[in-house]
Amino acid sequence: MNHIDRRHFIGTAASVVAGSLILPLGDAFGALRLVRPDEYSETPHFWYRKPLNKPYVDSQNKNLAFAFTDSEIMLSDDNSHTWSYKKAFADAKNITFSHIFNDGTVLFATQEKLYRCTKKLKSCREIIVKDTDGKAYLPHKSKNPDNPGWYFHTLSGINSWIINGKEMLVWGNYCNVKGGASPVNIYYTSDCGRTVKIAYSFGQNPYFTDNGSPGGGAEGTLLGNPNNPVICRHIHSVAYNPAEDAFYACTGDGNRPAGWECHWLRGKYDRIKDKWNWKIIITESLNTRYKAGGISFVDGQMYWISDANGPEPWDRGIFCCHPADIGNPNAHTKLFDPKYESSTMIIEDGVMLATHIAVASPFTLGIMISNDLGKTWLEYDIKDFGSFSPSRIHKKNSEGWFRLDLRTGWIDRAEYMFLKPKK
Repeated sequence: MNHIDRRHFIGTAASVVAGSLILPLGDAFGALRLVRPDEYSETPHFWYRKPLNKPYVDSQNKNLAFAFTDSEIMLSDDNSHTWSYKKAFADAKNITFSHIFNDGTVLFATQEKLYRCTKKLKSCREIIVKDTDGKAYLPHKSKNPDNPGWYFHTLSGINSWIINGKEMLVWGNYCNVKGGASPVNIYYTSDCGRTVKIAYSFGQNPYFTDNGSPGGGAEGTLLGNPNNPVICRHIHSVAYNPAEDAFYACTGDGNRPAGWECHWLRGKYDRIKDKWNWKIIITESLNTRYKAGGISFVDGQMYWISDANGPEPWDRGIFCCHPADIGNPNAHTKLFDPKYESSTMIIEDGVMLATHIAVASPFTLGIMISNDLGKTWLEYDIKDFGSFSPSRIHKKNSEGWFRLDLRTGWIDRAEYMFLKPKK
């Protein structure tokens, strides 16, 4: 279904002037201008908009938004309408990850380096990750300086949770597709980025070594934990289930002679000892529902979306089950079948929002939405902006807008958009 009924907008935080709605919006230079309702588009189930791509809004949390240009980083405290706080940062164009903590601190990364900014970007310093033994975990010396590896880039928009009254950020890197080869790790911090540590380190994958190429390949420098036989290409999703006080992660991507790479892990964190206990609970083929992403938990139930590919038949869909039944497909409920491989999904306030991969489907910019936690679904093809794969969906800001990456192909950063459910 392609429902596009454009050029109408009903929003919040608006004013009535001369019988029409106006909304304050900042331009690339932080100036305030008035935006008329016919600058927004809508479907029967959501509004959507794509601002100017300068600056690039990379993450948001409530009223805060973090953005960058080629030469500076920026912070907004009014939902990315204006940019009150700016700081020069020479390598800004290579930012691959950012997270805004609830206290206003920002953690962000370039390809292989991690930085922490205090509130309002007053100060910024590099953070050296600590390995599981407490020693400094430094990036490898890359064979090609232009391809140092994507150490911290992630596909998930939700990476932190309030656990026992403290915000905990846990994420895994989606890597070995561009930017150079990288070891595959799950990282965490429980002190708003002051210290960042490794929760789990995957083994050395002989198919994604540092040979200088953008995606890594064979016959280069082996990367990863030499003592771990479990290999993968990258991490698709890490999520926390409060009902179990446990974390789940799933990885990709292929069936290699050295080992299949689609794993599901379950992890428990001992806060007193600051130690992790991870177990591989599933290893499966790339054409099954376990090649997945978008893991979410609502009222004790687990939800995920599959990007199964490889040899037919493909076992795809949006699924849910009790976490204890994740290994038993007969106990899973298929909520929706997108027909094409899909890997991005978020759930908030009963709204399930998922997206199509442009190169894997006939959709120009494909959106799947359910306003009743998966009971009914609609698909939309947004043709206004061109061909993109929406990815890395951030939770709604204080005005009710999700933020989505718009990637060319399935991974190259290009633009971004906002989407607001009508529920």
